[in-house]
Amino acid sequence: MTIKKIDHLAIVVADLEKALQVYQDGFGLTLHHVSEESAEQVKVAYLPMPEGQGEIELIQPTTPDSGVAKFLSKRGEGLHHICLEVDNLTTSIQEMTAHGLEVLGAIRTNQRGDQYVFIHPKSAHGVLVELYERA
Repeated sequence: MTIKKIDHLAIVVADLEKALQVYQDGFGLTLHHVSEESAEQVKVAYLPMPEGQGEIELIQPTTPDSGVAKFLSKRGEGLHHICLEVDNLTTSIQEMTAHGLEVLGAIRTNQRGDQYVFIHPKSAHGVLVELYERA
């Protein structure tokens, strides 16, 4: 498996507008855009890091029963997951499962055509890890 880079850090928030004030005004990051990912039932604000070094995604649940909403209810606001970009998602999954890591569900595709899958936190010392292959 080849990890290319950290693609993004996702932070779950209760109020996207309030969080944007902190990350834009307080940290000086520029908002690229906001979109809804209906498959994940979230609204996402994309804040690229300077010089193309990944991005911060602020994620707010759009339904009370989504996985992200349950995470927010149980743990509160904070780091939701780390996303690692890989060359080949299928190969990466095969290698990770061979090493005993638990993949959560099947490969999913976002609105941009990128593919991704999550690794269970119990397999990664308490951290939800997303593996991501760009279209």
